[in-house]
Amino acid sequence: MEYKEDEYLMISGIQHFKFCRRQWALIHIEQQWEENVHTVVGELMHKKAHDPYLTEKRKGVLITRALPVSSRMLGISGECDVVEFHEKDEGVKLHGHRGLYEIYPIEYKKGKPKESEEDILQLTAQAMCLEEMFSSDIQEGALFYGETRRREPVKITEELRIQVKDIVKEMHQYYERRYTPQVKYSKRCNSCSLKNICMPKLGKTSSVKSYVAQALEDI
Repeated sequence: MEYKEDEYLMISGIQHFKFCRRQWALIHIEQQWEENVHTVVGELMHKKAHDPYLTEKRKGVLITRALPVSSRMLGISGECDVVEFHEKDEGVKLHGHRGLYEIYPIEYKKGKPKESEEDILQLTAQAMCLEEMFSSDIQEGALFYGETRRREPVKITEELRIQVKDIVKEMHQYYERRYTPQVKYSKRCNSCSLKNICMPKLGKTSSVKSYVAQALEDI
């Protein structure tokens, strides 16, 4: 199955969906959003990485920023913070450049490495898009964290690819149904920028829209 371009979902949504399905639905289905210190710091990091004028080649490495990527098979699209193309004897050919290149995606994140896999899965999805676009095979990428200031290499395994496929499939199912799931309150709700919109402690309404509708009826 291939998706049409107007059916594509955002790659960045994979991180939201893995963290909390309700958060993803509030942002990507109900178009709800609020800033907090975590989202502002993250946005500043990505603005620095996404400078389209910073494309360079040095020591056999072509560095591109804010590279648009997409996948017809997964039905997702977005931008890679940084993609390095390393000159290799076994690689892919790039338009306008001599030689063959190995593709190495790098995703910028604030803070430090997480115990959970949402950042890794987002990077894996980017790699899968690049593989489809360049007819290539990507074995590794990296996550760069603002707090540690170093790259964390990530092996793009078959297990990670399967997880991405399953998550994206579920995202499309939710989006087609316009379904916003309920949530069980947990400690990590306190760090969510949508806490005041989501109201996780209420836990009785299926969506913000239904909550507002019910509130209006009670007036």
